[in-house]
Amino acid sequence: MRDYHLPGRSPVLAMNGMCATSHPLAAKVAIQILESGGNAVDAAIAGAVLLGICEPQMTGIGGDAFALVQLPGEDRILALNGSGRAPAAFDAARLRDEGHTEIPLTSAHAVTVPGAIDAFCTLSERYGRAGLATSLAPAVHYAEAGIPVAPRTAFDWALATETLQGSARDAFLIGGTAPRPGQIFRAPRQAEVLRQIAQDGRAAFYEGEIAEDMVAALNAAGGMHTLEDFATAASTWTDPISGTYKGADLTEHPPNGQGATALLLLNILKQFDITSMDPLGAERVHIEAEATKLAYDARNRLIADPDHTARLAHMLAQDTAERLAALIDPARAMADPAPLSEAVHKDTIYITVVDRDRMAVSLIYSIFHSFGSGIASEKYGILFQNRGAGFTLAEGHPNEAGPGKRPMHTIIPAFLGGEGRPTMPFGVMGGAYQSTGHARFVSNIADFGMDPQTAIDAPRAFADAGSLKVERGYPDTVRAELTDLGHKIEIPEVAIGGAQAIAIHGDGVLEGASDPRKDGCALGY
Repeated sequence: MRDYHLPGRSPVLAMNGMCATSHPLAAKVAIQILESGGNAVDAAIAGAVLLGICEPQMTGIGGDAFALVQLPGEDRILALNGSGRAPAAFDAARLRDEGHTEIPLTSAHAVTVPGAIDAFCTLSERYGRAGLATSLAPAVHYAEAGIPVAPRTAFDWALATETLQGSARDAFLIGGTAPRPGQIFRAPRQAEVLRQIAQDGRAAFYEGEIAEDMVAALNAAGGMHTLEDFATAASTWTDPISGTYKGADLTEHPPNGQGATALLLLNILKQFDITSMDPLGAERVHIEAEATKLAYDARNRLIADPDHTARLAHMLAQDTAERLAALIDPARAMADPAPLSEAVHKDTIYITVVDRDRMAVSLIYSIFHSFGSGIASEKYGILFQNRGAGFTLAEGHPNEAGPGKRPMHTIIPAFLGGEGRPTMPFGVMGGAYQSTGHARFVSNIADFGMDPQTAIDAPRAFADAGSLKVERGYPDTVRAELTDLGHKIEIPEVAIGGAQAIAIHGDGVLEGASDPRKDGCALGY
């Protein structure tokens, strides 16, 4: 139980249905969908698509999505990969010949075909109840009427305005500048796109006039995209992967997402007595940071397009974790492994919904970096992700950029449970941090008995790019101890990540938790 003398959030409790996400309007819309007879899939689509208007620097219809779905009355979890592919004409050798060692973030070469719309259409058709038009109606309305920009959104928006190019500046700036908190943002051209998708389904986006608008913009920016690349875009049903940490079962999306990294990280942490440590102390931060370096090094070597990830079993094996754990010195920080040649990011949205029948959806939806590639289509103002920058240009690497390939993704939805029964959809935003964030969330619950809201509220640290980012929630004494261990300490400008979770209790109560680092909330009815 939290100390009510101090600022904080209480868990949100309800019986019939719940949504937790990073903007209150999206949570409200999801609940309205549930109250009107829709199910968790309908509500998750409605909230997610609306978040592209509420937080356009984080996500949008030019991005990708991954989803985990638990059907009513079942313990089985289904996984949908809604990530897009590189154009069929993509040529990594050409970029290397031009002198590139990595894919430029704000180039058309970084734009993979957006996969989210196909994923939403696929989810709605197979498991939705209310229909796609119902799910898209709130986003159509608010894209036209406008939404007051929330404080955290405005903060992030202002940090990324220089990414926006050409027509994207007209679409996402107001008078040439980032909007202030409370200023109204409208996206009427996106409303028209969503209206056409609601009427004609995925074909409205991937074929015809809208696709022509997107391909023309990408070709004008030097891209290799064709109408055929868009017409053949398709999400993929796959099987999730899972592992156990101290009685907690963690289910993750398989590659090309980085969910296996979270499982490996927890397997490494199993080799240490985390429970005996101060949950907010330097010892725990140090062990987690060292384990993160090793787990992410494995990720960078092994995770790629599912058709090119050949050593997943090795990554998930207990003996792999044991060998890596043996490399950790409890008294000294190791040097970072070789840095990534592909890009990582900090920006995404996550939404989770549980309905009356206990269908549960864990969904994450992103344009990669803040405002993605910064390139938007001319007529409809569709902002493109730069997810292709998640490829490497290293020749022969499993994640080498190539025609029709999916890049390694940082965005990962998850479920937590026990005894083979999923009981908590959750997600942690924050780009590369997400695997560490999942492990930290699970450890907070399994090692220290925290409730989901407390586990989310707790301060975070992340070993990233040669430094250890430590939030201000830790006291200076912890930072000093970590410095003495050899870590290069940095207090990040932006809080690390954001998280949402819904615990499904056996007595029928739903318990929602939402990260105070974001503008959002959990709502139930």
